[in-house]
Amino acid sequence: MLVSKALLAASRRPGLRRFVTANRATRRVVDRFVAGETLADALAAVRMLQADGIAVTLDHLGEDITDRAEAERSRDAYLAALDGLRSAGLAQAAEVSVKLSAFGQALPDGGTDLALELVRPVIEAATALGTTVTLDMEDSRTVDSTLAVLADLRKEHPDTGAVLQAALFRTEDDAKALAVSGSRVRLVKGAYREPAAVAHQGKKAVDAAYARCLEILMAGPGYPMIGSHDPAMIERAHELAAQNSRGADSWEVQMLYGIRPEEQRRLSAAGTRVRAYVPYGVDWYAYFMRRLAERPANVRFFLRSLATRS
Repeated sequence: MLVSKALLAASRRPGLRRFVTANRATRRVVDRFVAGETLADALAAVRMLQADGIAVTLDHLGEDITDRAEAERSRDAYLAALDGLRSAGLAQAAEVSVKLSAFGQALPDGGTDLALELVRPVIEAATALGTTVTLDMEDSRTVDSTLAVLADLRKEHPDTGAVLQAALFRTEDDAKALAVSGSRVRLVKGAYREPAAVAHQGKKAVDAAYARCLEILMAGPGYPMIGSHDPAMIERAHELAAQNSRGADSWEVQMLYGIRPEEQRRLSAAGTRVRAYVPYGVDWYAYFMRRLAERPANVRFFLRSLATRS
């Protein structure tokens, strides 16, 4: 727990960012979790996963942008990604995930409006392509803003997806509100360091909250996306699917690129819809640090790679 908190805090420290990103040995570990720095790298990963029967959600890395020009570059990167999927004939194999903080959500004046303005053309391009967009959820301070953007977008694009973090106290109520027909919701445990005033603390409490939220979503008429690598939660999702007479095409399991790839292939081969969350881009530091914080095994893998670098 202390290691995880330290890593999450480090994800926002510029000095440590410079050290980690300049360290060549780090790339050996980053390559496990990040498809690459270019769109071509991302499309290659989509093709590879598609061959294994696994769908993809692409994430162009970047967050906490406070400059409109940078936010516009995020928009353009996603439009390029969707055009790349179209040109490669991969539109049916992938959707995209966006962090609204990469679209200017954190700007002090009108950030939510700017994020909505800039993400809308991405949603429209995805709809025209026959695919979808999911709005990633960030720390607890952004939840109301993100859900407000979601509500506006769903008026014309009802299949716009949302992410809920089970660790937050409010999430059971949010799950009830979003467990409606046509709503796509990815349920995750949460990868941000949150205070005890707003979030469950400790694995046992978070797991219990995840299970409660999972029951809500699987019982509703929406499309649940089970964002978990936890075998117990995935097994529970299958049990709930059976109890609620859900067809295989009415829900899916989502896992991160590079995490339990053999299990992703096994689940897919057994008939479960599986989607891999595939990040790419040069701004990989914050994402990478959160992946280390999530599991002690990731930290051990990182340290071994540093110790054995050539």
